[in-house]
Amino acid sequence: MQTEHFIPGKDASLEHSIATMQGKLAALGFDVEECSWLNPVDSVWSVHVRNRACPLMFTNGKGASELAARASALGEFFERLSCNYFWNHYYLGETIANRDFTHYPRERWFPAVDDAWPAELLTPELQAFYNPEGSIPAGALVDMNSGNYERGICAIPYVRQSDGLSVYFPVNIISNLYVSNGMSAGNTPAEARAQALAEILERHVKFKVISEGLCLPDVPEEVIARYPGIAAGIAGLRAAGFGILVKDASLGGRYPVLCVTMLNPRDQGVFASFGAHPRFEIALERALTELLQGRALEALDGFPPPGFDLEEVASAPNIEIHFVDSSGIVHWNFLSETANFDFADWNFSSSTADDYAWLCERIHADGHNIYVAEFDHLGVYACRILVPGMSEIYPVDDLEWENNSNGAVIRPAILHLADLDDDEAGELLDVINDMNLVDEKPVAALIGLAPDAGSLWADLRIGELKTLLGLAAGDMDAVREGCEWIRQFDQLDAQRRRTYQCIATLLEMEDPNVYEDALVALYGEETLDLATDLIDGEVRFFDLASPGLELAGCALHQSLLAEYAKAHPVAVNT
Repeated sequence: MQTEHFIPGKDASLEHSIATMQGKLAALGFDVEECSWLNPVDSVWSVHVRNRACPLMFTNGKGASELAARASALGEFFERLSCNYFWNHYYLGETIANRDFTHYPRERWFPAVDDAWPAELLTPELQAFYNPEGSIPAGALVDMNSGNYERGICAIPYVRQSDGLSVYFPVNIISNLYVSNGMSAGNTPAEARAQALAEILERHVKFKVISEGLCLPDVPEEVIARYPGIAAGIAGLRAAGFGILVKDASLGGRYPVLCVTMLNPRDQGVFASFGAHPRFEIALERALTELLQGRALEALDGFPPPGFDLEEVASAPNIEIHFVDSSGIVHWNFLSETANFDFADWNFSSSTADDYAWLCERIHADGHNIYVAEFDHLGVYACRILVPGMSEIYPVDDLEWENNSNGAVIRPAILHLADLDDDEAGELLDVINDMNLVDEKPVAALIGLAPDAGSLWADLRIGELKTLLGLAAGDMDAVREGCEWIRQFDQLDAQRRRTYQCIATLLEMEDPNVYEDALVALYGEETLDLATDLIDGEVRFFDLASPGLELAGCALHQSLLAEYAKAHPVAVNT
């Protein structure tokens, strides 16, 4: 009889969890492959898995064993599948945007005809939280995935845990501010919810510690020794030459968070990894495995050294980097030998039900509400939890200044770029200028397109798009300005950059024919002819084909939509 392996915090064996998730994925038509494994030190494993049909759909798993890492990766795959996170940054196409449901059958659409937010959306308190100045119009809450302004604001019901009230949260707010924070899948609701809330508290405490430059107390070696597997992993890192600090991030016994920090003597880089769970052992294991997830020992080079400017450390861009891959700067105060708190030998729970109950009590005691949406339509329990005021990854004012649906307004025109006449090209150029978009922003990201490698869409930036629109509209001042920007921006295709350099040169000449031999010698006949044709309007947008709102010809994006159809195979009336 085969032995099953159980680990703390999980309500089923690893073998059962893995078999269940693999079976459900196969039944749904998803083919997930394990691409790479790492086991850099004892008791630390990580694996990268991806969807064979669409490599944009991938996850990373970590754990103290190979089985634990595999279960972790599959669990993360299900949470992102169930919560639609794999499609968070992408346009779903005109058909899905207009079918009975775009995201989930239980969604509700609210009109976005006036600036005022619909009264039945959120609650008055939440509307004040997300729109404190009343300066964000309702139209800004149309989700970028549908861009369906006529249909309005798509919202999903979340249940407030304090009283069971169902509250409709706009998909736009969730995707802009919370991204993947608070998502989880598990064998039981208690297991998944506890993991989601632990993750929220982990990031909340992490951002507080880093932004305030706090110094955490050491976890005594005798405490670490209680967990031989974790102690062996830490010893392995130290034997490899790294300085390893194990810190209590509970802030005096209030939060279930621990921190393992790596100090690299080779390049003076510092990497602080946090882990959270109401049980001390699980939190410590997560902090250690997070440090090495997807990283071999040699990949621990390249992290930044600590800084002295607390304002820079606490800045939104640095905090954002800490969320993405923990490669942001920490303050020298973090490494002080004088801690801001005493060590607390904490352990708050002993079962998944108690884990969840304790975490709810902790968050409610801090004055925050917890909102839960459950997703079990794929056969595995998953949830997404929002804690306004605590679980935002991006600042609330991003809804006004960095809203990811901004590009939806101009998406139809951009996806029909080659079909625009001269006047329409000029109008689109004016609109883009009025939007004050940064020239470096990728156009594909702005409109939610998954670009095919090697295509113009793969590296087209706003600055180049404005240049191309200037050429199509005959606005040579815009062309000159764009060519100068391209000259200083070296992340575009080299051949296109040379073409723009040639265009800039030609525009400064009264009669280019006088210099034809020299121009051919400098740029080549092919580049010279193309530059001339672009200026004359005989070639527009490098003969780019227009994919339209159904993304015709965009192979990678179509594969993404095909996988969406597997997750939501039937559109039904609700």
